[in-house]
Amino acid sequence: MIGTPNHCRKPAVVVIGLDCITGLQTARVFARRGVSVVGIASDPSHFGCRTRVCSRIITVDTNSPALIDCLNALRSSWAENPVLIPCTDNSVLQIAWHREQLSEAYHIAQPSTEMIEILTDKVRFPRFAEEHGLPIPKSFTLAAPADVRRAAAVIDFPAVVKPAIKTVRWQQHTNKKAIVVNSPEQLYAAFEKYSAYSPTLLLQEWIPGPLENHYTCDAYFDLQSQPLVTFISQKLRQWPLETGVGSISQECDNPTVRQAAIRLFQAAGFHGLAYVEMKRHAETGEYLIIEPNVGRPTGRSTCAEATNVELLYTMYCDLAGLPLPTARRQQFNGTKWIYWKRDLCSVWNGWRRGDVTVGQWWHSIRGRKTCAVFCWSDPMPFLADWLRTIKKAVAPESGQPTRTTETPNVDGSLAGDALPIIDNVAVLPAGTSVNSTSESAV
Repeated sequence: MIGTPNHCRKPAVVVIGLDCITGLQTARVFARRGVSVVGIASDPSHFGCRTRVCSRIITVDTNSPALIDCLNALRSSWAENPVLIPCTDNSVLQIAWHREQLSEAYHIAQPSTEMIEILTDKVRFPRFAEEHGLPIPKSFTLAAPADVRRAAAVIDFPAVVKPAIKTVRWQQHTNKKAIVVNSPEQLYAAFEKYSAYSPTLLLQEWIPGPLENHYTCDAYFDLQSQPLVTFISQKLRQWPLETGVGSISQECDNPTVRQAAIRLFQAAGFHGLAYVEMKRHAETGEYLIIEPNVGRPTGRSTCAEATNVELLYTMYCDLAGLPLPTARRQQFNGTKWIYWKRDLCSVWNGWRRGDVTVGQWWHSIRGRKTCAVFCWSDPMPFLADWLRTIKKAVAPESGQPTRTTETPNVDGSLAGDALPIIDNVAVLPAGTSVNSTSESAV
């Protein structure tokens, strides 16, 4: 990999959200570049906090202003400004709301606060997209029962219901990314249940087509909204099966997706890390924007690194005033990103319903790969992840594995005959203040 010369100064990196896969991956990327990394997490028991690549791991509520107090107190640890990298949507918003005071102490890559709010709000973004002529699915805002009645009368089913923003309240009550509804009755029921967790919901038409029609573009835009690096990938499997998070994806070339992403973020005057999901409509062939994610890395960052595309390091060098790395163009060698635990759940349940054969699974995992959690030089997070799953699969009162005769439906509910669900995955057989800190071994 191309980095900066050893004699160049390397400001530290503060990774917010070490207790998620994206945070763990980000910390590893910079540790490999010889950059000092401090991790901040809400949940110190998370497997990501078992990493050995951080010089310090600090526990604080990353969803609240306590994060800002922590960052202000932490700044005195360095002689020069560190680079601040939030890895969750809520921490992106916290930084945006307090950027005026933080920008004097940290290098931060974000556009205006208003634009961050627009792009992270699934209800406000469709309005922005329509104003700029960007292709999106037919969308409706649901804030009252009357909105539901109007939308149900004109939208084609199936459709998808999403929260405007995944707030802490939403995450406390459900881990669902989206809810598929197949009829007006299911739409009414979904609104009645989920509007209690998010006062405003988004209803979007379902985009027909296989999962392979789903593409993503990760990018970094400089202060002039110029893309210094882009990275395209294609989803191969996800968990849960219909509306889940990618479990395996493959880097690829798709100029249509790349140009759509550049058009979107330049219309927003964007600065920072940007990501957009798009899907090609099976009947019309049109590429439609599903949603953007902004201001933070994504799971595909390590796939970019594995293909010698310095996505995150380009951002770091640009913010720190260092020479940009030369490795910023995709070579399209088909490298895959995989989260083994999630993908085994997807394959098992896909095989059960006849969507995946053993041969297809074997073919899909062949070739060059990078793993979401496993790392030879930093194995503890991977082991802790599986140990946590195994422990939750064992009934504490009996010490025997929990058994069930149910399998997850599209919406995550259970029906049929399969495996227990833990942390939104099927188990395969066999905050407070800076003072609350812990440090990991380097």
